[in-house]
Amino acid sequence: MALDELWGGAFFMSFYLKLEQPGRDEKMQIFFLNTFEKSSMEEGVQTAQLSICEREGIWSVLWVDGEHTANAPDVWYEGVSWEDMLLAFRHGVAVRMGEGFTPVIESMLEGRRNSGLGSLQAMVQCYGELNADQALFEQLRDWRRAKAGGEKKSAYLVATNRMLWMFSTFVPYTAEELMQIPGWGENKQNRYGAEILAITEKHARETSFPLDWVEQQLDKSDFTRWLYKQKEVKFKNEMDKQLQKKRILSCLNSEETLEQIGADLELSRREVMDRIEQLEGEGYDVEPLIARELLHMPESEQQLVWETFEQSGDRYLKPVLQQVYGAEGMKHEQVDMLYERLRLLRIRYRKAHANQAQAI
Repeated sequence: MALDELWGGAFFMSFYLKLEQPGRDEKMQIFFLNTFEKSSMEEGVQTAQLSICEREGIWSVLWVDGEHTANAPDVWYEGVSWEDMLLAFRHGVAVRMGEGFTPVIESMLEGRRNSGLGSLQAMVQCYGELNADQALFEQLRDWRRAKAGGEKKSAYLVATNRMLWMFSTFVPYTAEELMQIPGWGENKQNRYGAEILAITEKHARETSFPLDWVEQQLDKSDFTRWLYKQKEVKFKNEMDKQLQKKRILSCLNSEETLEQIGADLELSRREVMDRIEQLEGEGYDVEPLIARELLHMPESEQQLVWETFEQSGDRYLKPVLQQVYGAEGMKHEQVDMLYERLRLLRIRYRKAHANQAQAI
């Protein structure tokens, strides 16, 4: 069974094996087993075994250093959730492969590895992160902070750190060069391009455009480590989101508010609302939380919002806000709270219409 399939989905290889490990002498069903190796001048060849096991509905992901299973395993996961188990597996593999371990059956990774190493865009991103001019990066970050504050949006929506690293590494001087930076599209160009160039054109550069030279200049081992670091971060974020999801689900029928949930998870109220909308889209009942949050919103105000959804649609909330609260609504000191209430009512509105459509 190819490891590629473990990165992306299900796998179905299984056999029985009695694990000879301290405290783990019971018979377990092994769904995945492979040996990994890491070579170095100092320590020679290091080996490890990775397995995914199941016993009585309990999944385990085990990493054992050395050739003997008698060594105490590093338990990456132990529990009943298939989804959580896969996330822990993928995250752990990304960490170990970033450290230089590779599976003995190399063909298992050919598809993923070749696709990564063949991506010039990924190489440019990697080179940008590894070779950034720190002084220019800080100047660009100061610009982004001021711009995000002025536009009242998150900084990453103006430009990500990765984008700023590439700007500070390749130092574009013209609009044509700026458009060669991966991920920088026409919308960003029209909105921020001139301001970016006003900063970068004052700095010297040692490289040139186009950026096809990066493929030859980038150290392949550095690039491989960078690729697996991206996987590690990706799967760690997915694991964190899974934990956040479980925490929010446990709060739906409690007395906790959005503010309390956000404080507990270190998320903004807006980020919590994003999670709530996602959960509702997955079929979870979020009505108890909506009812708590709208408890102090007058029924007449809720009815007006509902009627506005009926008349103007529910896709965009800004026109609804303006129609319900007028021009002053956009200047309201608690405009974020007003948007939050509209989002909660939209969830309720869409669910009601979905139920009506099913009943017809």
